[in-house]
Amino acid sequence: MPDIQVSEKLIAFLTFLPMFFLSITFHEYAHAFIANKLGDPTAKNLGRLTFNPIKHADLFGTLIMPIASFASGFALIGWAKPVPIDRRNFKNVYKDDALVSFAGPLANLLLALGFFLIFYLFLNYHLSENQLLINFFWYGVFFNIFLFAFNLLPIPPLDGSHILFDLYPNNFTAKILNLGMYGTIILLLFIYSPLWEVFMNLINFILTAFLKLAR
Repeated sequence: MPDIQVSEKLIAFLTFLPMFFLSITFHEYAHAFIANKLGDPTAKNLGRLTFNPIKHADLFGTLIMPIASFASGFALIGWAKPVPIDRRNFKNVYKDDALVSFAGPLANLLLALGFFLIFYLFLNYHLSENQLLINFFWYGVFFNIFLFAFNLLPIPPLDGSHILFDLYPNNFTAKILNLGMYGTIILLLFIYSPLWEVFMNLINFILTAFLKLAR
């Protein structure tokens, strides 16, 4: 009977997928949770205050795009459905909206720290020799650090564009926030430009610092 060999790339992708779904779900839940706490129940009423990934899934961004980016050999790219927010429900519109916008990236930073702690324990106290499991927690560190930094970029529809407007509400930042589909085009141009390498170098610098702490 011939041996069946599965490529390491496919194994890495299949190991990464659960982390991908967990991370984007936690991100969107944080938006909905803080919005509800600050007086806007819109997301809660639409069933988005949940850890159920299906409720946050977007057909193109959560399923098609990750598979397409994997097949193309590019970095895994994907997203969830944005959590609906009604700013009119906030007492302090700018402050509360900024807090809701920052909640998602902050959730990813906290997840990264949590996964790093588990990765550290596994690496230094030999809690498991299962390399796939160890890789899973390292993927958790990498992807959530990536999501934290990526979502803070001031390019719509990323959270950073909302935070920029809330901190500096003026005509210029309003135009950035309301770029609509042009914001997505700018974001894609950024991803495929030399600036992307600069951004990923920043991510790698942070990850290298984490690895030094783990040793």
